Amino acid sequence: MASGPDRYSSVIHAARPSRAVVALGLAVVGCLALAGCAGQEQSGTPAHQVSTWVGGAGAGSQIGGIEVDTQNIDLAVRQHDPTGELRSVCALLSSDAATANGNLPTPDQKLTDDLSTAYATAYDAGNDCYNGSGGNKKLLAASTSLRLKAVAQLQVAIARIAAVTGQVPSTTTTTAPSGSPDPFGN
Repeated sequence: MASGPDRYSSVIHAARPSRAVVALGLAVVGCLALAGCAGQEQSGTPAHQVSTWVGGAGAGSQIGGIEVDTQNIDLAVRQHDPTGELRSVCALLSSDAATANGNLPTPDQKLTDDLSTAYATAYDAGNDCYNGSGGNKKLLAASTSLRLKAVAQLQVAIARIAAVTGQVPSTTTTTAPSGSPDPFGN
């Protein structure tokens, strides 16, 4: 048996790919993997993208939740609820707005802008309410004004969803209407 370099002379040496070829191959595989991970809201028509996003993000129920939060604050103020109870509903508005904002962006830039503005306004309304709940009438008045503004801004966002998808999303805060997983209640 031969020793040294001739020992493996019968073994066929395959050509080694260059580093550039390996890098290119890895880049192609990486791109394909990322494309496979793209959500449904990133493909299809704008209507399909937004519809998929609305359902996946729970946008309708989040919008409805913020609207309910604003109504609960109005009720707590009208009933002169104790400070602790008022602070709880105020904090809930800020929390719900921050949570909803975390689901942005949407596939539609205008809708993203509309929702971002509405969520920021609702968040500020909740904070002013919380900070004013100890008797600061100026902050409570600012919160009232911001809540009204946030609800109007949410209606603009709902109108944008309807303009893009052709459907108005359900804003129920419980379950989809008739047990349907369709975010538009169909």
